[in-house]
Amino acid sequence: MRPTPSEFQDAWPRIVRALASFTGSLDDGEEYAAEAVARAAAYDGPVDELAAWCITVGKRAWLDEARRRAVHDRLAPELVTLATSPDVQETAVDPTDPAREGLDDRLALLFVACDEELSPSLQMVLALRVVCGLTTARIAHHLGIQESAAAARLTRAKTALAAARGEFRTPDATERAARLPVVLACVAGMFTVAHRTVLDPVDALADTGRAALSIADALVAAYPHDTEVRGLRAVIRLGLARRPGRLDTEGVALPMDEVDRRRWDVELWRGGLDDATFAMSGDGRFALEAAISGLHSHAASVDGPDWVRLVTVYRALEERWPAPSVTVARLVAEAHAVPADDLPAVEEALAELVEEAPAYAGRDAELALADLEWRTGRQGEAAARYAALAEVLDVEPLRRFCLKRAGLGRLA
Repeated sequence: MRPTPSEFQDAWPRIVRALASFTGSLDDGEEYAAEAVARAAAYDGPVDELAAWCITVGKRAWLDEARRRAVHDRLAPELVTLATSPDVQETAVDPTDPAREGLDDRLALLFVACDEELSPSLQMVLALRVVCGLTTARIAHHLGIQESAAAARLTRAKTALAAARGEFRTPDATERAARLPVVLACVAGMFTVAHRTVLDPVDALADTGRAALSIADALVAAYPHDTEVRGLRAVIRLGLARRPGRLDTEGVALPMDEVDRRRWDVELWRGGLDDATFAMSGDGRFALEAAISGLHSHAASVDGPDWVRLVTVYRALEERWPAPSVTVARLVAEAHAVPADDLPAVEEALAELVEEAPAYAGRDAELALADLEWRTGRQGEAAARYAALAEVLDVEPLRRFCLKRAGLGRLA
């Protein structure tokens, strides 16, 4: 029986890590992993252990190419020895390799991808490709950039990493500790992408949110007492717990006041609140995000959260992590917390963000403005804003929600 898509996805990080270690290059490791996986998908015979099978095939493909290139004649005897060694015949993962230290393969690759020599945008593209195995087209779609731009970033990331670090190796424990904040930010970015764009994943391969949770679980296993690690998992767990209530029966996104909280995933919800409780002993970015997510998730309805307290926590988060998306979220909370006389100032601040913030935050601000207009009885103004938003949003459930609010539901 051929391996399933989910089995390929699970095996991918181990294959890439093993082949990168073998070839000395993350770029080559990813390339030969893709070749081996393609051969496995086309293979008619039985594949008992997918990762080991692909690692062996990838090693042999690399050796064949090395022979053809014949870059250095002096390597020929070594290549012959490698090609006939038990290592290549069985598995490329050496259990005695001290660099492995029992580290989850996805985490190992993340710590490699989140090298401080790379910019955050390059780290994200490299992580999505190498750790998640996403195609360049899917990465571009998730990040809202052109496919050519995603491909260029990926090339720059691999080139910069090779120039900075030379041969592939897994960072040691000290290096991993230094890179942990960047790794957390990268996993958070993966989940944010999923939370924004994949409201109802069609299958496991499309579910970047669940992939982010799986990596967060591995991070907690490696750093169980770190409040930032637990905070990140709280945010992901609670976000996924609420996901079943985000759409109506026709697949249209629901506003906060119409969400059926009875549809939430109770197990994830409880686990997320436990993580949030643990994380709140810290004061880092993800501890604060966990507190916010916990306040939202613990309320019985949209009117239930302590909006005044949420504004306070959002302000603390803005000081710790001054992202435009946090400012939008804080203003949304203020729109629920302040007296009616203060709402014009909130609207003015949101309008400024529509014009000045990055595209993703600007659209969030415009959605918040439309909601505020709707809730304060200005349905005509809100409908016009929703109609304009429907023209630019590419997340289908959200686009259909805007059409519905605009009175154009028949076009959804």
